[in-house]
Amino acid sequence: MRILVLGGGAREHAIAWRLSRDEAGHRLRIAPGNGGTPAVAETVGDLDVLDPVAVARHASRERYDLVAIGPDAVVAAGVADALRQAGIPAFGPMRAAARLESSKAHAKEQMRRAGVPSAAASTFSDADAALAHLRALERPPVVKADWLAAGKGVVVAETHEQAADAVRSLLDGAAPGAALVLEERLEGREVSAFALVSDRVVVPLGAARDYKRLGDGDAGPNTGGMGAYAPVPWFGPREMEAATASVFEPIAWRMSRDGAPYRGVLYAGLMLTERGPMVLEFNARFGDPEAQVLMPLLDGDLAAAMLATTTGDRSAMDGALGLRGGAAAVGVVLASEGYPGDPLTGRALTGADPAGPDDAGPALCFHAGTRADGDGTATSGGRVVTFVGIGTDHTEARERAYAAIGQAELDGGQHRSDVGLEVAAG
Repeated sequence: MRILVLGGGAREHAIAWRLSRDEAGHRLRIAPGNGGTPAVAETVGDLDVLDPVAVARHASRERYDLVAIGPDAVVAAGVADALRQAGIPAFGPMRAAARLESSKAHAKEQMRRAGVPSAAASTFSDADAALAHLRALERPPVVKADWLAAGKGVVVAETHEQAADAVRSLLDGAAPGAALVLEERLEGREVSAFALVSDRVVVPLGAARDYKRLGDGDAGPNTGGMGAYAPVPWFGPREMEAATASVFEPIAWRMSRDGAPYRGVLYAGLMLTERGPMVLEFNARFGDPEAQVLMPLLDGDLAAAMLATTTGDRSAMDGALGLRGGAAAVGVVLASEGYPGDPLTGRALTGADPAGPDDAGPALCFHAGTRADGDGTATSGGRVVTFVGIGTDHTEARERAYAAIGQAELDGGQHRSDVGLEVAAG
């Protein structure tokens, strides 16, 4: 198959790497890619992936059999709409369906209508009204931007004062009419669950656990994600089946009834509370860094599963992919100094050879914020690379991930030291 992957992060590197290992063999291209993705795919460097018309024109000219969309911004831009209008199979939802991620307020309303369990919440576009509401709450709420914020638009406030500061800072300089969602803070374990969804057809895929805060022990600001592991021992097939029945199927049915059928991978961020699993958020794509630990564990033909999802071929979707047993993956993100606020770029990176088609582990390196710099590699963003260790259990996988990151050299680089520690044996 001729396949184009859209995006330039570690998630897209991981997806392209996994596609390159399909037995069928594919011709892969990636746009815009990064300093590591030439190891797995030919770079299309002059394509504006946020321009739906340009992407559709390029895809039609090159006659791709499949376009796999990675980032949220590309989904929200309506690229899948333009591709489908041009007759190109696009793995990723159309803009109306992608509002499950791009608008927190819309997602809350859809969950209410579908009967999907979620925290109580209120939406505000006026700062004074939001501040008055939170002052009346017994506990400080979670403050969420009602727009795409690269994983950094959520503030889990510890005090009412922190929540008030978040309201002011998020709305300050936001676009006219921008809104915030003030949501009840839930307690419990978090897990990221994934399913392939094609209109009303839902096929559960698997789950991962990610680490959103910058520092060890979940200290510091929220980020796009500092690490992850899979599988999740306390969220197995039975729990995934329950989440499919209570979350994925009802929301897929609701979107279909509303004339915005969902097609692609749907990610539900769940909090496992005393009241049962509750949805924190939906993402309209594979998570990052969750994709980096899921892709090495997938058995099956990824391209065939993606293509079947674009057409609603349930027989081809069922059983096409699954997480292989007896294996675990732990991923640790190496980030630039200053991340997530003001990351410093242009620094030399060594000891981070990018994963290619022949690489199967025990350690893999997926690039994100990197660029070629002469004969070497330099940083170009906040999250630089994700090192993934693969083993027979989480302990072995964790040891391999940290051994790999220990070989990398990046002036001012930062990473968490506790990723996967909670499930490591001994």
